[in-house]
Amino acid sequence: MRKSIATVSVSGTLQEKLVAVAEAGFDGVELFENDLITTALSPAQVRRQAADLGLTIDLYQPFRDLDSSSGERFRANLRRAERKFALMHELGVDTMLVCSNVSDDAVADDTLLAEQLHTAAEAAAAHGIVLAYEALAWGRYVDDYRHAWRIVERVDHPALGTCLDSFHILSRGSDPAGIRKIPGAKIAFVQLADAPLLAMDVLQWSRHYRCFPGQGGFDVVSLTEHVLATGYDGPLSLEVFNDVFRKSDNRRTARDAMRSLIALEGDTARMATGEPLATPQHAPTPTGFAFAELAAPPDSGVADLLRSLGFRHTGRHRTKPVQLWQQGDARVLVNAGGATPQLSAIGLESPDPERAAGRAEDLLSPVLPREWAPDEAKLDAVAAPDGTALFFCRTGHDDHVDWQQDFLPVAGTTEREAGVTRIDHVALSQPWNQFDEATLFYRSVLGLQPHDIVELPDPYGLLRSRAISGPGDAVRIALNVAEVRDEEHITEPPTQHVALGCDDLIATARRLHANGVPILAVPDNYYADLEARFELAPELLADLRELGLLYDRDERGEYLHLYTKTVGQVFFEIVQRVDHYAGYGAHNAPVRLTVQHAGGH
Repeated sequence: MRKSIATVSVSGTLQEKLVAVAEAGFDGVELFENDLITTALSPAQVRRQAADLGLTIDLYQPFRDLDSSSGERFRANLRRAERKFALMHELGVDTMLVCSNVSDDAVADDTLLAEQLHTAAEAAAAHGIVLAYEALAWGRYVDDYRHAWRIVERVDHPALGTCLDSFHILSRGSDPAGIRKIPGAKIAFVQLADAPLLAMDVLQWSRHYRCFPGQGGFDVVSLTEHVLATGYDGPLSLEVFNDVFRKSDNRRTARDAMRSLIALEGDTARMATGEPLATPQHAPTPTGFAFAELAAPPDSGVADLLRSLGFRHTGRHRTKPVQLWQQGDARVLVNAGGATPQLSAIGLESPDPERAAGRAEDLLSPVLPREWAPDEAKLDAVAAPDGTALFFCRTGHDDHVDWQQDFLPVAGTTEREAGVTRIDHVALSQPWNQFDEATLFYRSVLGLQPHDIVELPDPYGLLRSRAISGPGDAVRIALNVAEVRDEEHITEPPTQHVALGCDDLIATARRLHANGVPILAVPDNYYADLEARFELAPELLADLRELGLLYDRDERGEYLHLYTKTVGQVFFEIVQRVDHYAGYGAHNAPVRLTVQHAGGH
């Protein structure tokens, strides 16, 4: 499939946009009219620059409010269109997007509308141009793709087709299966966009919250499969309006856009045939955490914290300043680097590490350069959008090299375990402009499924959080963005942490207190509120208050958790899941954030 993108979808001048789009590997662009109007380049120069970069100009857009209930105004609009046809010749583009009318003088009668579009198609044909008629979701009379197609079908002119836009279709809740009734030859253009599921004015939703396929809540894959089933063989193009993208690095945005189309292509092929494309290659989703790696200088206190949490120092790397700490199936690597402790890498269990790394590379994820000694395990690693290194591992299997062989055993450690059995989840803080990119990355590269975005109050702003997880919740990751007031005396609370699972948090907490673990203090008012919200046994409530534990409950089960104080930029959470509780105790996050802001971290 040819891949295109609207110039409005990335930031910068038109020249900068074209360069970024070409570098990302796109075949063509939709030229947004404002980008042409504001550039110093002539139309002929724009055409040459695009050609020099290997890009075609696939669509000129948008032409608004062509039809009119006033014959005089329609004739004026037609003269305006004729001038654009001449401009399009200079640009070397032969398809124009015509939006359904949103103004008060829009034509309400389908017969009259068809007559006017026929007249416009005749004029376009004289210039070798095809009009792509699109139903805007907020069009005054034509606001549904099926209505737009009925008009195009009635006109029955070779210079008039319909444009299908996934946002306009899916935002209205229209059934995209009706696309299959449209002949592919009459689909003049296809525009794709995703969006979070929001209850708001559709125009504002479109203008500010569109995102690339895989970043939102629309089923763009099914819609695309319906389109391709018609025999449509034109480009699949991204048209995204998004406030974050307008302020972000255009090269990064364009690369993320291309990743979304590559992933969409693979998902659509798999849906249509049951077989994935060769690229991106199919890879199984991660099946668990092999390790979490902290970069921490030797005197940071991380080793003391791990020891008090019940971890044992079990190994040291043969050639690198890296320690292995373990408790149950939870493994933490401590890399003696960096100025302050932070979560720098995650090891993910994979049934096929090489294929997982290959899929990541196919989806434009940067492969991290690494050096190995001759006898070391060759772990493949890629960089997540926030810079966290992701290693693909196969631990303890005879059919694959085990990364643990690189660690020499350390004797003489007799720390008492505290009941930690596994890594339950990790929480990663994201730059404000990479939240959607991270969602797409983990969804497409790793096959994890995103959950709803939650917004949590912070004393000085807001914490946006989105959980992503794999089958059976074997891998859980929380993506967080803290939006706090920018003043010198306010520091952003740490949102990066490792959550360790246990089977009896009350017993574990008693051991942690005995070991002197610095546990985040919980205000007594929290427990008064907890008593009002839940009918807890007095003994349980007393234990929670005494040990500084937090509690949550839903229809599936219960969640008990506590937090350690922060060391550098990272802290630990210890959790117990009862029955089938699958959340993260979001109701309790404001308590943590407030205490951490107040210096309790």
